[in-house]
Amino acid sequence: MTDLSDMIVFAAVLAVAFVLLLGLVNMLRGGSANRSQQLMRMRVLLQFLAIVIIMGIIWWRAA
Repeated sequence: MTDLSDMIVFAAVLAVAFVLLLGLVNMLRGGSANRSQQLMRMRVLLQFLAIVIIMGIIWWRAA
């Protein structure tokens, strides 16, 4: 079961990194400020979800 939880954590971190890279690319290309704002909000939401997932898995493994 730890393999599944490791994959879930990896996917959550990968999603955050992907949105972060999209935001950087948008900024470097001089893209829309609205798009940058949307990407930043999505990144913050994904970071929150990743932290919740990681903390849940840590709690689950300790039990």
